[in-house]
Amino acid sequence: MSKADNMLSILWLLKTGRRMTAKKLAETLEIHIRTVYRYIDALCASGVPIIADSGHSGGYTLPDHFIEAPLFFDLDEQKALIHAAIFAKEAGYPFGEALDSAVSKLKRYTNQEQLHHIQRNERGFDVINPPPNPAIESVLQELQRAVADGYTLSMAYQKGRDPSPQVRDVDPYGLVYWKNKWYVVGYCHLRCEIRSFRVDRIHHVSRTDALFQPPDDFSARQFFMQNLLPDAERKKLIAVRIKGKPHAIRDLCEHWLFGHALVERSEGEARFQLDEESISGYVPYFLLPYGGAIQVLEPKLLRERMVSVTKALLVHYETYSS
Repeated sequence: MSKADNMLSILWLLKTGRRMTAKKLAETLEIHIRTVYRYIDALCASGVPIIADSGHSGGYTLPDHFIEAPLFFDLDEQKALIHAAIFAKEAGYPFGEALDSAVSKLKRYTNQEQLHHIQRNERGFDVINPPPNPAIESVLQELQRAVADGYTLSMAYQKGRDPSPQVRDVDPYGLVYWKNKWYVVGYCHLRCEIRSFRVDRIHHVSRTDALFQPPDDFSARQFFMQNLLPDAERKKLIAVRIKGKPHAIRDLCEHWLFGHALVERSEGEARFQLDEESISGYVPYFLLPYGGAIQVLEPKLLRERMVSVTKALLVHYETYSS
């Protein structure tokens, strides 16, 4: 174990309330007794009030008030960490082994009461996501290190319709997890602008010698959302009125796009503000699954697009079936 792990182990052993000699600590941790003395000195220097009693029945102990106090996390904090770990693993967190090690350490260095509390709160708490893609784990790890350490990456990236990947240098500013997909936001040297890239479309990445400094107060999350949602300052927004069955209106207002564009709503009707490009492009495809449960009242442009998209879909399947 590392020095930090051994020092933590000594603390947990002493927090059991038992008096332990340096020899006993050394045997338990399988380290040299002189190493125990060094670690005890280091813990005392950091402010831990270890009591050293000499004599035949001597040894190291901790004051009662220190034993009773949580060493690092109280019960609710431990529960929160366990639940957060479950969420992270289901999202495909790229440092899963380190996360498992941390959770195991939390369980190992705790008393029996706290361990039972952790186990009770683990049971019956599940997160269901599509299975994470194990192939992108190493890419995610390299991206995260580059974000933290500020070095430029060379990456082979393949757009959805391109036949082969294109190599480009990117300064990664941040990682974003959105709708079961990982994205990296950064400055693309090929396009000379900040862009977002789907991580599952990155074939490989390699570290370069170049370093970068991200813009002050840059938020990868904010950049990503701004590129998803209509920009009222740059685009003219059009009123979109939709009526329908209460459950359909409720579900529509909870949708990521329509929820951000919502202006007002009632049980059976909602009004949104969307830009013309979105209305002509992908909005009809978001509305199509609702079928007859909703009706577009305005604008006329969206009603016409719903008709044309539906007709095109009908022609496609009539042709396919024949």
